[in-house]
Amino acid sequence: MGVKDRDRFSTATRLRLLGEQTAARVYRSQTKRQARRSRLTGRAALLALVLCSMIVALAYPMRQYVSQRAQISDLQRQQEQARKRVEQLRDLKARWQDDSYAEQQIRLRLHYVMPGETGYIVVDPGTVKQSRADLRAAQRPWYANIWDGVDKSDASDQ
Repeated sequence: MGVKDRDRFSTATRLRLLGEQTAARVYRSQTKRQARRSRLTGRAALLALVLCSMIVALAYPMRQYVSQRAQISDLQRQQEQARKRVEQLRDLKARWQDDSYAEQQIRLRLHYVMPGETGYIVVDPGTVKQSRADLRAAQRPWYANIWDGVDKSDASDQ
């Protein structure tokens, strides 16, 4: 065995060779990882760009859709209210077709009395303060009060 052979099998030489081989393997694996990372980063950037583009493209139509759905629900609510109002008016019309209801409302609202009846209005003196003119107006027929109002307004215009 020569010096070269001894040197070849020495522990220091073997460790040095083993270290160089390991370093070469680590370097190759790091290079491969970096290559993979750069590919994934490019793909991820492209995917993020596509997703952002889709979100931007769909934002306006979605806003319009939500707005139109709210408008539709408002119109349906208004339609239901109108339907209820029409039904109430139909009921009221049917009631007014009945002569006894019409007579009751005429008596109540217009203070009409049937022939032979005496009409009166009870006034609580504690709640109403009336002047002499108001008392005179209450004792006169209604049409005389209307004419007095017309005369007063005509006199104020001149």
